[in-house]
Amino acid sequence: MSVAPVTRFAPSPSGELHLGNVRTALFNWLLARRDAGCFVLRIEDTDAARSRPEHVAQLLEDLRWLGLDWDHGPGAGGPAAPYEQSRRGSLYADALGRLEVAGQVFACYCTPLEIELGRKAQVAAGRPPRYAGTCRELTDGQRAAHQAAGRRPSLRFRVPAGRELAFDDLVHGPQRFRSDDIGDFVVRRADGSASFFFSNALDDGLMGVTHVLRGEDHLSNTPRQLLLLEALGLPAPRYGHLALLVGEGGAPLSKRDGALSVRELRAQGYLPAAILNLLFRLGHSSPLQGLLDPAALARGFDTGHLGRAPAKLDPVQLAGWQREAVQALAADEAAAWLAPAMPAGLDPSQRAEFTAAVRANVLLPRDAALWCDVVFGEPPPPDAAAQAILREAGAAFFAAAAAASEHHARDWPALVAAVKAATGRKGPALFKPLRCALTGLDHGPELAPLLRLMPDGKARERLSRYAH
Repeated sequence: MSVAPVTRFAPSPSGELHLGNVRTALFNWLLARRDAGCFVLRIEDTDAARSRPEHVAQLLEDLRWLGLDWDHGPGAGGPAAPYEQSRRGSLYADALGRLEVAGQVFACYCTPLEIELGRKAQVAAGRPPRYAGTCRELTDGQRAAHQAAGRRPSLRFRVPAGRELAFDDLVHGPQRFRSDDIGDFVVRRADGSASFFFSNALDDGLMGVTHVLRGEDHLSNTPRQLLLLEALGLPAPRYGHLALLVGEGGAPLSKRDGALSVRELRAQGYLPAAILNLLFRLGHSSPLQGLLDPAALARGFDTGHLGRAPAKLDPVQLAGWQREAVQALAADEAAAWLAPAMPAGLDPSQRAEFTAAVRANVLLPRDAALWCDVVFGEPPPPDAAAQAILREAGAAFFAAAAAASEHHARDWPALVAAVKAATGRKGPALFKPLRCALTGLDHGPELAPLLRLMPDGKARERLSRYAH
């Protein structure tokens, strides 16, 4: 009988979530939800210099907005609470103490400069640039001398010699590392805080995490963490290292290169369904077509379909999914989504009619501002193409149209019929000049609902402009 998976998302709150972070969270969430498992949210905030409470708050808000709820974690509790690493110091100290008693760690007094020089010497000698073992076998007297000199030691894990560390990666398949290439690594920094290698692995073990999907930049960390979990007597999760998500230039997503955060995408009006459907298909192949809800995404998720090549984030694809997500909104949801772009004072029926009229022509709420101007304010000045259409129609055409609008100001079919009868025009020669005069554009939503929403006298005023 298979055991329900326990997955986790363990972000560091040193900045805002971008889509690379969200894809990692999504894939772990999908794996847990697909098999009725448990999704854990853990905040890895041990870096006091970079972690910010406001980033934690924004992170939680972003995940909730996306619909990526967690079973155990901040605000939800759970058997391994607390789920903020900054509050788990006593657990780390206890585990480190056990390793000290077992002789599996040692104090290292090397300065950063000495470590860097040691690595350069290793490279010059044709060996892997690992820690040289300088402090591995210090005598009590040597340690006392370093202490007397004011050096504060870090704590390093004694990597056993001659071991082969093998695991089956969920994405990259069988992996093998030689322990002799790793070198003793820091598990407690000189300031007393636990290192990433240590706290991340220990918490996975204590929280019963069975599967870890994370970026492939962590692949080389895995053998170290397997050694730690073995030394602590804790089970190791199955690891899967995801191919990086890259931007248009091929570089990993980063704020420095202009990658938008989830908060920024949300502020622009992108919808959760668009973001999740795009990310589901970046680095994960699927035969499923069309916009899928989160439950369907979970049913369709398969770790066997995770790719090894970098996945490129294409803004055009995001726009395509956004368009589908907008069209999938219920009428009241669409009206609420567009509400920030609408003028104040519209009654609910006007809001609903305006939303129904323009939603096929907008990608983001800001796009509706143009159609708000067209309907309730002033249309944009006609561009060159629209001006040519207006000139070709001629003043007599618009005089007839203005006269017809006196009786059919809000009835588009009746207005068209009256102008056709008065001018003999039909097809594009009839419709295009009317559209250009009424909206300033030669394209856009259907005119019938827009005309119904226009204030009294607005249509006649616009048509009359071109009647002389």
